[in-house]
Amino acid sequence: MINYSEDERCYHIGVKKGDLGKYVLLPGDPKRCEKIAKYFDNPELVADRREYVTYTGTLLGEKVSVCSTGIGGPSASIALEELSTCGGEVFIRVGTAGGMDLSVEAGDLVIAQSAIRMEGTSKEYAPIEWPATADFELTKVLEEAGKKLSAKTHVGVVQCKDAFYGQHKPEDLPVSKELLEKWDAWCKLGCKASEMESAALFTVGAYLKKQVGTVLFVVSNQERVKAGLSNEILHDTDLAIQTAIEAVKLLIQREKERK
Repeated sequence: MINYSEDERCYHIGVKKGDLGKYVLLPGDPKRCEKIAKYFDNPELVADRREYVTYTGTLLGEKVSVCSTGIGGPSASIALEELSTCGGEVFIRVGTAGGMDLSVEAGDLVIAQSAIRMEGTSKEYAPIEWPATADFELTKVLEEAGKKLSAKTHVGVVQCKDAFYGQHKPEDLPVSKELLEKWDAWCKLGCKASEMESAALFTVGAYLKKQVGTVLFVVSNQERVKAGLSNEILHDTDLAIQTAIEAVKLLIQREKERK
């Protein structure tokens, strides 16, 4: 990989080899990094460049990190590429989503086992026939962690898009017919939630041979509104963060047991 930086740090994320742990949590929002890092032992700010904020600390004596990815597939793929060159091996997206299936309520967790590639970044890594799927072990561990925390969790397919407002005002856009028809299809097929990064992360992770998983906090569900069902709007992502932290601890414990 070409590095356009003036030193050994990666050009976009500002991180160099040795700065990271094997396990890396990936929130979208840079402001969420400090909140996540507070769950680490001895967290230190490693880098703060563009939309990428990185902290490293330890969990159960193992070096772990958190790095924000910004919004959408392009910036998420850059983060994953550069974090991988710096020693990251296991990545968990800790994000937010809008529910789609009527059973998914605000405050629930969605653990993505795969993602609909209705975005552009993954198309530059794999033909559209390639399925964007999460690492099986990570998906199981995230589900286990969610249950351990008594969180209401849903495991299934999520939809990934590039345009936030393509979801929230599709009827106003020039391609409204296509957007509405596809949204209806995803709902009929049981898609759990809509977000913007997992399809790119899963596809790039497959290319890089890295383990990638996703846990999402559901902010709201517009389909419940349409159906006349109750629908809160919630913003506290701490449950998703705790689930990811617990999953990393489980992975560390099991790796130590194998050794």
